[in-house]
Amino acid sequence: MNLFEQVKTLIYKDVVLEWRSKYAINSILLYVVSTVFVCYQSFKSVDTLVWNTLFWIILLFAAINAMSRSFVQETGPRQLYYYAIVSPKAIILAKIIYNSLLMILLSTIAFIVYNLIFKSQAENIAVYLLSILLGSISFATVFTMVAGISAKAGNNSTIMAILSFPVIIPLLIVLIKLSMSGVVGMTIGDNWGDIAVLLAINIVTIAISLLLFPYLWRD
Repeated sequence: MNLFEQVKTLIYKDVVLEWRSKYAINSILLYVVSTVFVCYQSFKSVDTLVWNTLFWIILLFAAINAMSRSFVQETGPRQLYYYAIVSPKAIILAKIIYNSLLMILLSTIAFIVYNLIFKSQAENIAVYLLSILLGSISFATVFTMVAGISAKAGNNSTIMAILSFPVIIPLLIVLIKLSMSGVVGMTIGDNWGDIAVLLAINIVTIAISLLLFPYLWRD
């Protein structure tokens, strides 16, 4: 099979496995709903800055919980089997695409639940939704790459946290800035700089993953 067919088959495999167990998505949905409810019981009402920042904190930890188990199943005999039949580039690309789709789904549900409990304060909903879309893809690409590295260290969560910290902090700053523009009513045209930064982070992260992962997978 060519690279495209391999990626498509691996994504389908991940979707089927997730649909059978539903462990990850159910646990993350429970985390999102319960966290939002606890925040509401604690704060009752918040200003626009806290409303926006709180949403991204919830989304960040949801992403960590979702992405940290990306390579849990790809160990031992199964890893050897994949190594014999598919390209390592196909594996990392399939993981990034699947995790991006999963994060978009979880982010959408989180945003709906968040706005049902906390009244929406975004004046320009299009800009805010764009920030959520770009943020979901950015979280997926960064944490998938780091999860692939930590998988070679026995899925060590400490290594994942250390490696992702230098990338996630500036990423969060840009996301909060972009989403805050949606809260105050700025347009997409006013935020091309932040959008370009997020797109650049995604492109660079995917490129590094494609270059680095084959060497990690070969060990």
